[in-house]
Amino acid sequence: MAINPIPERTINYRVYDDANNVIGIATVDLPDLEAMTDTISGAGIAGEVDSPVLGHFGSLTLTINWRTITGDAARLNAQRVHALEFRSSQQINDAGQGSLSTQPVRIVTRCIPKNFSMGSLEVGATTDSSSEFEVIYIKIFIDGREVLELDKYNFKFVVNGQDFLRSARRDMGME
Repeated sequence: MAINPIPERTINYRVYDDANNVIGIATVDLPDLEAMTDTISGAGIAGEVDSPVLGHFGSLTLTINWRTITGDAARLNAQRVHALEFRSSQQINDAGQGSLSTQPVRIVTRCIPKNFSMGSLEVGATTDSSSEFEVIYIKIFIDGREVLELDKYNFKFVVNGQDFLRSARRDMGME
């Protein structure tokens, strides 16, 4: 029986801004994709169902946690859409082969700043500053293969090549 390789951890990552410059940071909190729902109840249903709205998601928040206040943090607070890209290398354990290898993960976003927390000043300590963004577009590639794309303004949600909003776009005359 073949053993599937196991993705174990992020080895490291880099963040790139609009101009493909590397941004120095401590950590990034990626957004949660939480579907918009509506409660369905009534005759013929045994209780209630929180039914997800096809391809629709609540607010997507991305947070960059800075060790100190930086020029990058201030610059990314400009009220416009920013292109932020996260490129990481994941460690893969192939137990069947007895080997460790790497796998690239790339997350492409378009986001708008909505909060800049400057943190606090303390002698000999980090400021723990953070920048919070509203994500309007996200695309994820694993090992060079597109696995997810959400484009809120262009009404597109694709998972592993299946566009869940294509028929809705057709229904509305968008295609």
